[in-house]
Amino acid sequence: MDTLHILLLALLQGLTEFLPISSSAHLILLPRLLGWGDQGLGFDVAVHVGTLLAVMVYFRLELQRLIGAWSASCLNLRLDADARLAWLLLLATVPVAVSGLLLHDVVETYLRSPLVIAVTTIGFGVLLGLADRYGRQSRSEESLKVSDAIWIGFAQVLALLPGTSRSGITMTAALALGLSRSASARFSFLLSIPVILMAGGYESVKLLQQPGPVAWNEILLGTTVAALSAYLCIELFMRLIERIGMLPFVVYRILLGVFLLLLFY
Repeated sequence: MDTLHILLLALLQGLTEFLPISSSAHLILLPRLLGWGDQGLGFDVAVHVGTLLAVMVYFRLELQRLIGAWSASCLNLRLDADARLAWLLLLATVPVAVSGLLLHDVVETYLRSPLVIAVTTIGFGVLLGLADRYGRQSRSEESLKVSDAIWIGFAQVLALLPGTSRSGITMTAALALGLSRSASARFSFLLSIPVILMAGGYESVKLLQQPGPVAWNEILLGTTVAALSAYLCIELFMRLIERIGMLPFVVYRILLGVFLLLLFY
């Protein structure tokens, strides 16, 4: 990969990973539209590490509390609010962890077409708009129950479909359950940490098994650009989401989906 490709793809990954517009769809479509070759496994590892660093740094104080409370709960078997939230995040991760292992090859082989991306981009965009419009938006993430975490966890499985958006579908489920926009975003972003850890770990193992040298300079550049752009994206999203709502992202998704249908069909 040349430097321009690395910069554009890493920037795109960082800006779209946490917005409800599907990073996987954009990473599939941009090389296809521009006639670029596959970016390679090393790049996928790099941008996953970058976005993971961004979300962990942004939520570092919350993570310290959650990890400390979770560790204490394992020792004394008592749950405070932080420990309870940490256990709910782990519970919500289970469905996608199991489904990802079982369905990864099927998704990679059969579901990465522009038609699938167009349909999921439009369909789940409309669902996001409905949840944002009609959700009560009166709950915080601390009010989540076990049943809520399971619901959000199974909704996250749909993000295996390119074009769905992991952050988009988890925010949709949280909004439908009555969480506020900012609470939905915080839970979604915290929930991304174990998911990105699993995805990045899986890809790292495959990368280590590949013969030949690893382009560490490309990996370092991709990681850095993805991390910086993802952190900026989270910062702006959390500041603005209560004011602007989900409508701009819904409109963008519908326009993108229609564009893809016109372009490819």
